[in-house]
Amino acid sequence: MSLPWVRFDTSLPDHPKILALLEMKDGHRAAFVYCCALAYAGKHGTDGQITRPSLSRVNGRPADADRLVQVGLFDVEDDGGWRIHNWANRQELATVTEMKRAAQRIGGQKGNCVRHHGPDCGCWREQA
Repeated sequence: MSLPWVRFDTSLPDHPKILALLEMKDGHRAAFVYCCALAYAGKHGTDGQITRPSLSRVNGRPADADRLVQVGLFDVEDDGGWRIHNWANRQELATVTEMKRAAQRIGGQKGNCVRHHGPDCGCWREQA
């Protein structure tokens, strides 16, 4: 399930891992790839996984991913792709997003039932 947003820490520009990237040749590219990877993972509900085929979708090259692994912003996955380090600790997981949306749908159905049929109807329970 996709997110329309991701948490983007305001201290990112001066985070030690980003500063380490900026000291490397083409590190500024890798830093941009990291930002794009955050957005991509949120949009597509990948829970931080960046597959090899999707690397180009985040404007990245294998060398950029290698730099991100080197500074600890990406973790290598067994399938040859990567996972954004600490994604589950800092971002909302796709299952959580889906549960929230399901609860909102049920709340909307209940509200519509009460509004249009009265407080004793309960037809929203059949739809849930």
